Amino acid sequence: MDNGDIAQVFFDIADMLEIKGDDWYRVRAYRRAADAMAHYPEELTTLWEEDRLEEIPGVGKAIAGKVDEILHTGRLEFYERLKSEIPDGVVSLLGIPGVGPKTVHRLYMELGLVSIPDVEAAARQHKLRHLKGLGPKSEQRILQGIEMLHRISGRHLLATALPVAEEIVEALRECPAAKGVTPAGSLRRCAPTVGDIDILAASASPQEVIDHFVSLAQVYEVRSQGDTKATVILDRGLQVDLMVLEEGHYGSLLQHFTGSKDHNAALRGLARRQGLSLSEYGFQHEDGSVTPCATEEEVYSTLGLDWIPPELREARGELEAAREGRLPSLITERDIRGDLHAHSIYSDGADTIEEMARAAMAHGYEYIVITDHSQGLGVAGGLAPEELARQRQEISAANEKLAPFRVLAGTELEIRTDGALDYPDEVLAALDVVVAAVHLGLHQDEEKMTGRIVAAMRNPHVDIIAHPTGRLLGQREGVALDFEAVVSEAARTGTMLEINAQPSRLDLGGELARRAIEQGVMLALGSDAHHAEGLGVMRFGVVTARRGWAEPANVVNTLSCEELLAKLKGGKG
Repeated sequence: MDNGDIAQVFFDIADMLEIKGDDWYRVRAYRRAADAMAHYPEELTTLWEEDRLEEIPGVGKAIAGKVDEILHTGRLEFYERLKSEIPDGVVSLLGIPGVGPKTVHRLYMELGLVSIPDVEAAARQHKLRHLKGLGPKSEQRILQGIEMLHRISGRHLLATALPVAEEIVEALRECPAAKGVTPAGSLRRCAPTVGDIDILAASASPQEVIDHFVSLAQVYEVRSQGDTKATVILDRGLQVDLMVLEEGHYGSLLQHFTGSKDHNAALRGLARRQGLSLSEYGFQHEDGSVTPCATEEEVYSTLGLDWIPPELREARGELEAAREGRLPSLITERDIRGDLHAHSIYSDGADTIEEMARAAMAHGYEYIVITDHSQGLGVAGGLAPEELARQRQEISAANEKLAPFRVLAGTELEIRTDGALDYPDEVLAALDVVVAAVHLGLHQDEEKMTGRIVAAMRNPHVDIIAHPTGRLLGQREGVALDFEAVVSEAARTGTMLEINAQPSRLDLGGELARRAIEQGVMLALGSDAHHAEGLGVMRFGVVTARRGWAEPANVVNTLSCEELLAKLKGGKG
């Protein structure tokens, strides 16, 4: 069992205990330990063998004993007993976007609902609205969540699929016959969620590549295998489709299978206007002859276009920009000089300030902003002002120790449901960076939600609005928000909008990020890391910014620490 497998047992225990109505602190202890185990940089099996399990934050003697039982016997009696007490389908109700364990507890205990179809039927019959704590709006949101679940079935977060695809690509490149191996489809375009993983390769000996592919150690099941195509299921449950192409046609095939559908349709329309017919095999001329394209650059240059980065291929003006030489010089990970959103053990993080700082240094950053939650978010261990003052002392000590690297003092400041901010101005004035966010009251109407965010941006100390739409991919739609009003106010006040790099957020998304850039609003990229390993998700924030046509000048954390502080001290408009 790997760390994820073991951690999942404890996540499940926490869910089942909460469904049963167990003590909240006990539930939180299991969930915190599970999160720490899932992201711990060492293998749990190694820690177990060396009797070091209690080094993991949140893992005490009792939980370490349960891990020991799992690794000794392959099972956990406590887990199995909980499962026997709760019907199989009840835990699956947690898969409904927006439904948490407390709601599941009511659905099961009060209405006897034990499956998603049961809940859907009850909601359509208006049976849920009578439960304590719910109501007609909650009932409608649950129905919307079930509909979302139906829509996204079979899709995976980019952060889940991309590392797997990269692993398979590297394994395929070990085959001497495989050339130009690359992912395709929505994965290559870095869409926030993807379906199956598509991989393309070129080869003069396609059978050799196919044989190598189906024999990879990661392959659990071979679904189909032909001369140039194969489909497998990996041991992690993802489906991977491989297509092996002729080298002479590789460019046009790669372009075709990267998409998007709308981009390809626009490209074919442009070709027709030039008397050409574009297909995955190249360009057919009016006399019937075909010009193959070995590279994507040949496809685009034949039509008088600059090569278009995959992230931009969404039929949103990229062809016109490519024809006129106006494509942006997109931001890359190398441009990022610091992380503007990270948590420590002072609130709901798993690592100390120094540990987070050293992890940032390992990423080549010049600075990190520690933005532990403010006092109003009690569920995340938010800090009272006096705790924030003690934290600043620790930040100062870290700066003395780690110079010239800088730890900046910040907060993830709660915007309360009435629009007030969680700290007074004198507390905010003492901080280097203030990141304001909405976590509570997410179901307010558009007018109230927009008003809360606009009011926060008008405070001279608020620098950044975190995860502005509040969406959770596959779990929760964004809040009701007049985005144009938010962008207009951000531009007027000089407030930055975040692209939160957490894989389940990627918020702002690419399209909204582009709209912000077009209005002159700067973006701020933050990992929202809650442990040292979590800083690595910044790459997904970068590709999301690229989907928003962002250049380095559009993103504030491409600035040096001195430039960042000077910009913030310059005040807001």
